[in-house]
Amino acid sequence: MAGTLNKVMLIGHLGDEVKMHYFEGGGCVGRFPLATNETYVSKQTNERVTNTEWHNIVVRNKGAEICEKYLSKGDKVYIEGRLKTRKWQDEGGNERYSTEIQCTDFTFLSTKKESEANASNAAASPVSKPETKPEATKAPVIEDDEDDLPF
Repeated sequence: MAGTLNKVMLIGHLGDEVKMHYFEGGGCVGRFPLATNETYVSKQTNERVTNTEWHNIVVRNKGAEICEKYLSKGDKVYIEGRLKTRKWQDEGGNERYSTEIQCTDFTFLSTKKESEANASNAAASPVSKPETKPEATKAPVIEDDEDDLPF
């Protein structure tokens, strides 16, 4: 293979609101944590185990503004981007590293408001099946010898 690839695809839930930072030139950056879950059954205890992995998402300019406007904590979103590791110094002068997902594309899968509305509607109006009686009538059989089917 001649080239390399740095691509990340995630589906998860926002762990917090989108935090915006605006620059003098008119650009902006939005940051938010994204949680992804892995669930499996432990062979030793036979119990269901869920591990949560947290990802730092960075969205720029128009995409950041859209995320700030429409996303909130708990929303489910598809994120596509690339890994980027930053090096910085903390207050004590120690070198620190932070790995982020530089978002290049995203799709809103569900909002918290939609999820809450669906849950409250399901709880408020239980689904009832209408009673149906089997009918003895049969649909007429249509015979057509002039089919255009190749078999």
